[in-house]
Amino acid sequence: MPFYTCMRQHGMTVSYGTDGAPHFVEKDSPRYPPAQQACLSLLPSPVPVQASPQDLASARKSSACMREKGISWYPDPDPVTGEVQQKDGGTSEQWQALKRDHRDAYRDCLPRPS
Repeated sequence: MPFYTCMRQHGMTVSYGTDGAPHFVEKDSPRYPPAQQACLSLLPSPVPVQASPQDLASARKSSACMREKGISWYPDPDPVTGEVQQKDGGTSEQWQALKRDHRDAYRDCLPRPS
């Protein structure tokens, strides 16, 4: 992978864990931040995890429920990941106040892990 080749060229040692995943031995070294900065553009973009049709339907239902409960700014979920992103609606103040001021809507509309 070009990123790891670049990091090696900048003096970093790549080691492989028991799971086969690469990691850098000198991550606490003062040389690490400049090496990472020099090589960062070589990292591939993360691939979004696609939500199942059921999870996407559930996320859409949750967003609609939040709006029905009076939180008109609450955005629809991302059509691929099913995640609701703050950048897609509402102000930072509204997001900060969501659980505090809309506790009932939050509890009623948003699924909780079991």
